[in-house]
Amino acid sequence: MPRRTPRTTLDRLRTSRRLPGFLKTASVCVLVAGLLSPLTQTAVAATGTAAANDYCGGRCSDILPPGENGNATLAQILLNQAFGTQPAHAEDQLGPYANLATGYKGLTDATVNTFFNDASFGVPADQVASTEKPAGRGDVTIVRDKKAGVPHITGTTRYGTEFGAGYAAAEDRLWLMDVFRHVGRGQLTSFAGGAPANQGLEQQFYRNAPYTEADLQAQIDNAVAKNGARGQQALADVKAYIDGVNAYIDASDSGRYFPGEYVLTGHKDSITNAGTIEHFKVTDLVALASVIGSLFGSGGGGEVDNALSLLAAQARYGVEEGTRVWESFRERNDPEAVLTVHDGQSFPYGTKPADAQGQALPDTGSVTREPLVHDRTGSAGTAAAKSSTATAAKTALGSARRGMSNALVVSGKHTADGHPIAVFGPQTGYFAPQLLMLQEIQGPGLSARGASFAGLSMYVELGRGQDYSWSATTSGQDIIDSYAVELCQDDYHYLYHGTCTAMEKIEQKNAWKPTTADGTAEGSYTMRVWRTRYGPVEYRATVGGKKVAYTTLRSSYLHEADSIIGFQMLNDPDHVKGPQDFRSAAQHINYTFNWFYADSQHTAYYNSGDNPVRAGGVDSEFPVWAQPAYEWRNWDPATNTADYTPASAHPHSVDQDYYVSWNNKQAKDYTTASWGDGSVHRGNLLDDRVRKLVAAGGVTRTQLVQAMADAGLADLRAEDVLPKLLKVVTSSPVTDSTAAAAVSRLQAWVTAGAKRTETSAGSKKYADADAIRILDAWWPLLVKAEFEPGLGSDLYTAVTSNLPVDEAPSAGHGPTGSHAGSSFQYGWWSYVDKDVRAVLGEPVQGGLARKYCGGGSLTACRDILVGTLKDAAGRTAAQVYPGDDQCAAGDQWCADSIVQRTLGGIKHGKISWQNRPTFQQVVEFTSHR
Repeated sequence: MPRRTPRTTLDRLRTSRRLPGFLKTASVCVLVAGLLSPLTQTAVAATGTAAANDYCGGRCSDILPPGENGNATLAQILLNQAFGTQPAHAEDQLGPYANLATGYKGLTDATVNTFFNDASFGVPADQVASTEKPAGRGDVTIVRDKKAGVPHITGTTRYGTEFGAGYAAAEDRLWLMDVFRHVGRGQLTSFAGGAPANQGLEQQFYRNAPYTEADLQAQIDNAVAKNGARGQQALADVKAYIDGVNAYIDASDSGRYFPGEYVLTGHKDSITNAGTIEHFKVTDLVALASVIGSLFGSGGGGEVDNALSLLAAQARYGVEEGTRVWESFRERNDPEAVLTVHDGQSFPYGTKPADAQGQALPDTGSVTREPLVHDRTGSAGTAAAKSSTATAAKTALGSARRGMSNALVVSGKHTADGHPIAVFGPQTGYFAPQLLMLQEIQGPGLSARGASFAGLSMYVELGRGQDYSWSATTSGQDIIDSYAVELCQDDYHYLYHGTCTAMEKIEQKNAWKPTTADGTAEGSYTMRVWRTRYGPVEYRATVGGKKVAYTTLRSSYLHEADSIIGFQMLNDPDHVKGPQDFRSAAQHINYTFNWFYADSQHTAYYNSGDNPVRAGGVDSEFPVWAQPAYEWRNWDPATNTADYTPASAHPHSVDQDYYVSWNNKQAKDYTTASWGDGSVHRGNLLDDRVRKLVAAGGVTRTQLVQAMADAGLADLRAEDVLPKLLKVVTSSPVTDSTAAAAVSRLQAWVTAGAKRTETSAGSKKYADADAIRILDAWWPLLVKAEFEPGLGSDLYTAVTSNLPVDEAPSAGHGPTGSHAGSSFQYGWWSYVDKDVRAVLGEPVQGGLARKYCGGGSLTACRDILVGTLKDAAGRTAAQVYPGDDQCAAGDQWCADSIVQRTLGGIKHGKISWQNRPTFQQVVEFTSHR
């Protein structure tokens, strides 16, 4: 498998660089012939499963590219590498998903399932592809459908149902599950190879969750103990699920149809079958959950970066004016921000205190990042390896975490048939195999279909029940604080409540050797984390001359398993019967998510997460002293528990006219940790479209899908900011021919809808290609020219550390990297919008503290914009899109294209860019129990 240079956090798993070189076509054929004769799994006669208590009336659909089958034998991997052949159901959802980008305008309710799967319960008899009794059990059946190969698990006992869920998960994602249990334990390089990308991935997560085996077990024990009968049931479900996983491991090992990656990474021998695939245990699932929670559900962090940019602002302007400037860029509670709860309700959280207490801002120039990696040997000491370490640290410690995901939900009062409609799903990136997997699970106390993260699919995590559906987006409110612990005795002791206390040293030693899958030379290193009662040490500095360590304390730290109860409730038809039951389930999820609900009569929204109650006067934006006066209220360091804000204080709503979310601000006065919740946000792309539909009334599934798809092709900068930039540029005649031609192209693109779309399906050429090239080149140039002269280089650089300037689809420098689909989440569009409107003399609510473009002069601002526009227009496509491991220089379509990043041995083709959820549901329930 060819090397792929990683661009995103999760694109860290190296597959073989040598495979094509040493496997010639003839030898592939010979080897494959010998590998195609393993024992096959035991199946039973194909029979259909009846739809059980399905109230959706055929109006539930879903999609999850590239395909349900994420396992491939060695033979299948070799065939894929040599000839491009795909295992069954490995990519049959990729085409329909991709085709929506060019097919959505002609969509009808009758053709929705051309682009989605039918998500009705059960499988009609004529659509059954296979039926099996896993491990010969009589209490569970797994039926797979012909279209997508989705497992429909039906059990007569609770144990058997969960056993089947584990077995099906291993059938579809065993290799991926194994990879991520090692990531969660900080052991990826020892398992999958020492590529610099693998090093970076394990370092990122180990820094945030450096757990010992005892820590993992304690989290299970605590989650069970505090949840009574549901806790006991959850533990029993997990054990049954793991029994199913391990049964598949044994069956596939003896039958020799296990994932071929185990051979390519040296864990199994393709000839003798020597080697071991380790059984799973309960603590593996906690390690796996810590990875998923850290990626998508842990809002906060970045307090030290915030302090550095505040200090830079104060150095530039003085303390009072510098603080005012900083706050204007921070946009904690911007009055122009798009809101999910837009009915005027206020939910104060994370607001600026009138008189901040306990702040521990570092002395200028004193901050250093705590080193994680020590004792490097061999290839661990290369420049590439050290670069991956630096990138991992920046990703782990910043506040601009991966948000992604969107939701469009319309009340039945505004739909054609009087029933709520929802189009929603998580935007989890594009991987092969996908992080999520589809399933239907029916058994005692369980009735749901949808998506779950591989290895955590004992319950459906996002999907539908009998007469309701739910989904989530990342919310990002701040549940992470930074404490300055004063050092004593040496660098590894600190003051805790006046007593000099030793830090706890946690280490993970990893070593690797070259394999077929990863030819990285032999090497090793040790990851070392120093833990305090206030969390792991992340930085060191001085504060007022005193030596301190900055620690990071997350409310979900040591509580990675707690959310299982909420998911159990969501899968229980006896629990969820309406919006209030949905809310009670979501309240049991301690990760930071926005949860959405729809049934045939109601819609609802709830923001989850364990929001700590902070001491009075503490500003969560900055580090505070590690002293009792500034700790979370009733905080117990032994269990990392505290008082949390009550459910009534979390943004929530029932039956609002509509809800939208694209990781935007939840509600008035509710501050999220990431920057950028201002006047222009990608949430506006949804809000503008859905608001118009609701105003017109009679909304249909087709219209809501079209609104999502249309927003998913829009360039946010072009739709919401470019018209104002052009207003400045054309405030006087544009006499320069190059600039005038650029203005003409940009205006034509805006008039055409400001989309990044192909000229026709499969053309791999953009309509308005020149205009797109010009804006892609112009944006970073204009932002720098507009703001750096006023801010000064130090402050400008510091604020770009808080919020990147741009996140265009091709921007490899953005938080999501290149070829990741998700775009326009983080950027300076709101700053440019507010500044330019102020220069034009237009009203601005919550404006920046100063005018920056041209120092506030319209003429000078225009000169800056025209000059940078002329520069941008003169840049060639090869300069704007310089090429990478996926694309030739100058290939604009390819630079934007979505790549299913390989986490295993099977590769897939590129698809045209869309900015939409990876897993997505379209639901309209027609009746209710």
